[in-house]
Amino acid sequence: MSDKPMTPERATPESIAPFGTLIEAGEDGMPFGPGDARLELGEGTPRLYIMRLPSRPLLVHGITRHSRVTQCLASAQGKDWFVCLAAPDAARDAPDFDAIRCFRIPGGTALALKRGAWHAGPFFAEDSHDFLNLELSDTND
Repeated sequence: MSDKPMTPERATPESIAPFGTLIEAGEDGMPFGPGDARLELGEGTPRLYIMRLPSRPLLVHGITRHSRVTQCLASAQGKDWFVCLAAPDAARDAPDFDAIRCFRIPGGTALALKRGAWHAGPFFAEDSHDFLNLELSDTND
């Protein structure tokens, strides 16, 4: 990783599009559309859980990706949080560090990452934070 300082930008559906989908609240009964997650979980057993993370200030030490699966994250407490992202690129073993962007994710939304999207985070200012996490059961094995 570089020592490049980054200023977080507020996530919008358009700014998140290269990396995934920003899922915002909508009326019940709406048909499937562009604001919905396109899940790719067929490579294993999906796991939805609430993960409790200890304090994670916005300081990036590494970045990772899930090459077999999409991943969805959302604050279980409805608070804003941060994530740094780089677009998926199957031809590269590391992201383009100059292309990494940092986003502030609004607390009332979820983030669905594209398969292979590089990500660091979630980051937040509180002592701990709970997140809904949808990924494969063996993602961290």
